[in-house]
Amino acid sequence: MNTPLTSHWNLPSPARRSLNTACALGLLLTLWGCAGERAPESSFVLLDGSTISTQQLQGKVSLVNFWATSCTSCVAEMPELMTTYNKFKDRGYETVAVAMSYDPPSYVVNFAQTRQLPFKVAIDNTGSVARAWGDVKLTPTTFLLNKRGEVVKRFVGTPDFVELHQLIDKLLAES
Repeated sequence: MNTPLTSHWNLPSPARRSLNTACALGLLLTLWGCAGERAPESSFVLLDGSTISTQQLQGKVSLVNFWATSCTSCVAEMPELMTTYNKFKDRGYETVAVAMSYDPPSYVVNFAQTRQLPFKVAIDNTGSVARAWGDVKLTPTTFLLNKRGEVVKRFVGTPDFVELHQLIDKLLAES
């Protein structure tokens, strides 16, 4: 029987390899993003009620981190995000931590205050920011942007912070 699940196996070997390569490439692009892909136009509502847009991030190397207070990996990586921010902030580096729509705002405010998060924290009340950034559902998901506002790297899960620091250093050195 030739079902949709098995029909590609009946393709000639070169076509099957091409299909498998396309699937693998699609998965890689989904997980890591395309270098040079423009960050989506979006506005982040910060805890103090002010807003910052992706356009305002241009000219800086920026990290946009989608997280939740209920996500153990997110909570565990926050000290590293703080260290990263403090290490590079004086060189034109910015961090925006975007709390997911299901995260109660009072939890986010409490977390940011008790941990003294030094970077910008936003709440995505409607989920529109997560949708604009590729319908982010998994946390943590982190995007690194260059000074031109292009996505250089997307991390699903906790980033390798040694690699991240090297990449930030390289991007900050670019004119």
